[in-house]
Amino acid sequence: MATETIPVIDLGPYLAGEPGAMDRTAKELRFALTEIGFYFIVNHGIAREKIAAMFAEVKRFHDQPVEKKLELKLDQHNTGYLPMRGNTLRTSTVQAGTKANLNEAFFVKREMAPDHPDVLSGRRFRGLNRWPDLPGFRDTVVDYCNEMERLVQKMVRLYARALDLPANYFDTAFAEPMFSMRMTHYPPQDGPVDDEFGLAPHTDTSFLTLLAPNEVQGLSIRSQSGTWIDMPAIDNAYVVNGGQMLQRYTNDLFLATPHRAINKTVGARYALPFFCDSGIDWPVAAVPTTVGPDKPPKYPTTWYSDYMTWYLKRNYDVLNTEAQQAAE
Repeated sequence: MATETIPVIDLGPYLAGEPGAMDRTAKELRFALTEIGFYFIVNHGIAREKIAAMFAEVKRFHDQPVEKKLELKLDQHNTGYLPMRGNTLRTSTVQAGTKANLNEAFFVKREMAPDHPDVLSGRRFRGLNRWPDLPGFRDTVVDYCNEMERLVQKMVRLYARALDLPANYFDTAFAEPMFSMRMTHYPPQDGPVDDEFGLAPHTDTSFLTLLAPNEVQGLSIRSQSGTWIDMPAIDNAYVVNGGQMLQRYTNDLFLATPHRAINKTVGARYALPFFCDSGIDWPVAAVPTTVGPDKPPKYPTTWYSDYMTWYLKRNYDVLNTEAQQAAE
């Protein structure tokens, strides 16, 4: 079946501005997101050297002593260090009663100025990043996030056309998108022993997630037929998928496909997912082409902050423990 195969979408012609490439690529995107929910992109314009530099930095971060990493422990903005087994996916629709995930991660969001009104007011998810004492780490990560943001801003035009909307439909919504750069370390694991995963089966929250090309595989996705498919390694290809926000924007037309991670290799696995959403003040609601008299909206309008506050409260044990301690 075609839907058991992960589509590979070549962004090259579209990014080069070739006539007809936008709508042709958008048609491929629509197929990928309505039939399987995952796809690869090639010729994406992100330099191999920048991807390699990010993998070097994530390894350097996680090679630090755990005490050093805990100095930057995850905060209420969801920035900082998530310790090993620090989250349990309780909102999963495909996996019940999972144990804490066998991974550790470091999160950054948009680099904000200390005098930005959102920072000064303590607005959630708009706080300052906290950086490790590793020369060059911050510059490499910020540069990579800037590259990814620019790529997303080009890609959302394809999403608009795939939804039969004007190409610029999402331009304002993604003028300053919310994003979360997750730098993950998975230790080796024999397999899902006693319900323990590197990352348990789940769907993302994001409008789109871009996972950096990775020579060490470990990601599997669940097709619409229920079959688990191991993602192949394609040279210099990003893995892209949609999440719960995309479902809300498209009234469930586009899929948020369950996936999981298990590091079956003998060594460490590092992963670099970039989760991206519309701006913090942009309402998340079904677009006009996905609703009608016989297709009412399946979800109430929400906002990034409200949705993510609910999600993190359910899934991030480390945050809940600190909140309980603060309340006592």
